[in-house]
Amino acid sequence: MKQITAIIKPFKLEEVREALAECGVTGLTVTEVKGFGRQKGHIELYRGAEYAVDFLPKVKIEVVVQSDLVERCVDAIMQAAQTGKIGDGKIFITPVERVIRIRTGEQDEAAI
Repeated sequence: MKQITAIIKPFKLEEVREALAECGVTGLTVTEVKGFGRQKGHIELYRGAEYAVDFLPKVKIEVVVQSDLVERCVDAIMQAAQTGKIGDGKIFITPVERVIRIRTGEQDEAAI
């Protein structure tokens, strides 16, 4: 099993959720986050004054899938989240040793 963590632009969330659902993903966790990479923030104008926005709003999606679904899910995320502009985000893939569903005690693939 693997955990896929994707940091994407907020307005792409629904497209990514739909793409993952088509891959067979039945559950995911979404967190509103702020950060920056090469984009390094931007300058905004508020009531006539300029100020720097160092941390940009992003959405973090976390999903655990069976190892054989990883590439399919990553491709789906990339296609759905890509705008072709700086700040599209990143995808991280990490191994998951064990999963336990609290309600039933099911473990590993049965608990996903």
